[in-house]
Amino acid sequence: MSTLLLLIIYLAFISLGLPDSLIGASWPVMRQELGAPIGMAGLLSMMVTAGTIVSSLVSGFVVSRFGTGRVTLASCIMTAAALIGFSYAPSIAWLIVWAIPLGLGGGAVDAALNHYVAARYKAHHMSWLHCFWGIGATASPMIMAAYLSGNASWREGYFAVGSIQLALVIILFVSLPLWGYIAKHHSGGTERQPSGGQEPRDLTKGSKLKNARGVKYALAAFLFYCGVETTVGLWGSSYLVRVHGLPAEEAALWVSIYYAGITIGRFITGFITFKVSNLLLIRTGQIMTFVGGLLLLLPLPPGFALSGLLMIGLGLAPIYPSMLHETPARFGERHAGKIMGYQMAVAYTGTTLLPPFLGVLAGYTTIGIFPLYILFLVAGMLLFSEILNFLIKGRSEASRS
Repeated sequence: MSTLLLLIIYLAFISLGLPDSLIGASWPVMRQELGAPIGMAGLLSMMVTAGTIVSSLVSGFVVSRFGTGRVTLASCIMTAAALIGFSYAPSIAWLIVWAIPLGLGGGAVDAALNHYVAARYKAHHMSWLHCFWGIGATASPMIMAAYLSGNASWREGYFAVGSIQLALVIILFVSLPLWGYIAKHHSGGTERQPSGGQEPRDLTKGSKLKNARGVKYALAAFLFYCGVETTVGLWGSSYLVRVHGLPAEEAALWVSIYYAGITIGRFITGFITFKVSNLLLIRTGQIMTFVGGLLLLLPLPPGFALSGLLMIGLGLAPIYPSMLHETPARFGERHAGKIMGYQMAVAYTGTTLLPPFLGVLAGYTTIGIFPLYILFLVAGMLLFSEILNFLIKGRSEASRS
């Protein structure tokens, strides 16, 4: 039963991934039909993630009141309705309206399921969980590219993805009794040890949670990570069309390949976690992402830019699930639930603010600054991750002396 529930959670993460890459993949065509400026995609992204921030902040209360299964089902219903609403939207104003339930549908279930898996399952399950998010994020732009290349409308692409989401709603509805059975017959998981084998530490002890230095650096790393991931997904297609002259459908396909890199990387990472620590995976992924950004920046043929997108996807793959899985080990199970919610909120803040800021900069300059912006965000993520690692290592050594 426990394994079956884990499979249901994997499917729920497909539903989380499906909407995340659609706007960026379809925007070059959508904006022409609707007469919108290029930077309007940033506003849509902000509306989606603003709703997600609100729902993630209240996730603890909502899940405790209604249960993880019901929250997951409600989330999927909202995102399915929003995607189908996008397909019928007659103007940008209606896209903004539908962006609100699209965002609200993702935040609470994201925080709840991440905490559930981090507390009860090993690292490879967290990687594979986010691999399933990547399946959704990879599939949706591929579906959109297929409709665009077939001379169909972007509206049909949104309707098709919304229909897939409705199918997942049915699966989640049927599985509701399973959540209740697991909650009744199985207790919560035990506290894990962090990478390196040291005992879990409470870095928040003696101070308010929001002022704890260790938590601040962790939150900053999440902020920059989501800034990188979402910026590439939102603006990668426009960059390839404007700078490298690719057709819109081909650019959408390459953005899909970027998400495929994240997905495949997380599947492989699930096996690597048996031999390699989360901290090493995070560091290696950040360096690989930086190299991918350099391939985008250098004046090389378009093939290198496409390879750079794939390398960024592969580099990002282990970072997010590894950082999430380290949460109970880094800060102690007593605060893990709250910190997970904060991490989700700050992560979505990065998703909300950082990609639209590139749109503003591109409006004043050119979308050609895209690689420089990516490199800046990756450098920030690497800096705060290393500061956090140094802080944790120093406190661990002090506790042993």
